[in-house]
Amino acid sequence: MTTQKKHIPWYLWPFAAIWKLISVIVEMTGRFVAMVLGLVLVLAGGLISLTLVGAIVGIPLGMVGLLLFFRGMF
Repeated sequence: MTTQKKHIPWYLWPFAAIWKLISVIVEMTGRFVAMVLGLVLVLAGGLISLTLVGAIVGIPLGMVGLLLFFRGMF
């Protein structure tokens, strides 16, 4: 998939710069939240899987948390 860059007129450049700054902040915040939530799920899955019955729920919970953490990283 190719992306096309559109030319921004000079008088709209400040608005485009503010828009790009806001989008970067929102993206980084989303990644940070995904990483924190992933770590919490990994820890919760590890604690739940300490019992044999809880391992049925804890191991998949930990795996989902690990995948969410890696998704936040990359």
